[in-house]
Amino acid sequence: QVQLVESGGGLVQAGGSLRLSCAVSGRIFSINTMGWYRQAPGKQRDLVATMTSGGGTNYADSVKGRFTISRDNAKNTVYLQMNSLKPEDTAVYYCNLQVGGYRYWGQGTQVTVAS
Repeated sequence: QVQLVESGGGLVQAGGSLRLSCAVSGRIFSINTMGWYRQAPGKQRDLVATMTSGGGTNYADSVKGRFTISRDNAKNTVYLQMNSLKPEDTAVYYCNLQVGGYRYWGQGTQVTVAS
């Protein structure tokens, strides 16, 4: 059974930084895409950033230059370093794993940026 466990959310002042982590447990193929999505109240869940097992990345325009995604393939862990946070970054952040035609989600972690 594949499980994703996120950590690292919290409350931060505008301009501050947070680092999210997501550890994947269970048996998965080594070729996969891991990433982060977010959902603000009353809005749809949107892509933040993804990274393939080969190192390819994709970022939402709104976070380019501020957020950095990375991963440790040996640990099946993906990270999201968030700098220069803005109040509009406030959302529940979800870890996502895409592998073998399946998508898995974490439980979500709240990020709140105070102005």
